[in-house]
Amino acid sequence: MWLLYKIADMPELIRPSTILPATRTPFIVRTEDGIDLVGEVARTLDKSTGSILMVHPLPTAGGMMDSHVYKKAANRLPAMAGINVVRFNTRGTTSEAGTSTGYFDNAQSERFDVEAMINYCFDELKLENLWIVGWSFGTDLALKFARDKRHQGLILLSPPLRFTTDEELQWWSIDGRPVIAFVPEFDDYLKPDAAVKRFAPLKQISIIPVEDAKHLWVGEPAVHRVLTGITKLIAPERLPLPEEF
Repeated sequence: MWLLYKIADMPELIRPSTILPATRTPFIVRTEDGIDLVGEVARTLDKSTGSILMVHPLPTAGGMMDSHVYKKAANRLPAMAGINVVRFNTRGTTSEAGTSTGYFDNAQSERFDVEAMINYCFDELKLENLWIVGWSFGTDLALKFARDKRHQGLILLSPPLRFTTDEELQWWSIDGRPVIAFVPEFDDYLKPDAAVKRFAPLKQISIIPVEDAKHLWVGEPAVHRVLTGITKLIAPERLPLPEEF
């Protein structure tokens, strides 16, 4: 009996399917132009260290609020790092949470989505120490539209800079808030050396090359590096992130 008790009490490894404790609440947010965005907030059960609003990859290539790094962030960071995680589907995007109304608009009308979600984070959820996290297409939306003065800055994963102009990069340079880009060594669109050149108009950019990583951050080691990088910026006192629970 004692042996069975000890085995049951042993810690388990963090796996892709691991879901740690948090308060998870679905929501619908209406944009200024009348689009209904579906999403979810995962709140820490303890005192919050900060919050992230996650803007997902390209929906026409399968990106959504459940894209694996984002779903794992929501499943883990509230418990691991005290970070509240807000995810949503941009217009016309579908996930298990549902489909946001409207249609994909090539980083144009998505401005209303980003602005509505930032307002929701502050005005309704009352989040503090909020950072905007973009991944791939989501980095373009963050750079173009997340200009609200209330958030702390941008965290960019695999930025392709497909839709972002030099003028928009210069806007952030003048603004002065931190912009941190995690650039995979083997990215399909913008590798670290090229990123240094493309981001030149943004003077305070911090480009962090990530060895052996690819655009989609596939595999638990890659996910752990992303979540560690986010935590280092928002709640460094919670590092290292546990690999067991």
